[in-house]
Amino acid sequence: MTETTTAVGKPARSKHARVFRAVAIAEALSWTGLLIGMLFKYVLSDNEIGVKIFGPIHGGIFVAYVLTVLAVRKPLRWSLPVTLAALAASIPPLFTWFFELWAQRTGRLS
Repeated sequence: MTETTTAVGKPARSKHARVFRAVAIAEALSWTGLLIGMLFKYVLSDNEIGVKIFGPIHGGIFVAYVLTVLAVRKPLRWSLPVTLAALAASIPPLFTWFFELWAQRTGRLS
């Protein structure tokens, strides 16, 4: 299989890498929204609108992230430890974003 390159000679990102990156960042952002909603509900004002809004959004994106990891692991040639790390990153807040940065830096998204 040949590898396409951009105008500056860098390998073009695969569709799988772009999808993974988008879902990983969306999952981190939805975690952030849910955390802010929980801050308002439990600490600042006893207002649960943020949790009602971001809870289902985060839940849906969380499921999408797990399914995306399972879908892109073979095309991106991730080993079992890398796949397990990607899945584990979905649990602590914002770790999907950190995993995505690490995967990009170490060439696991090319």
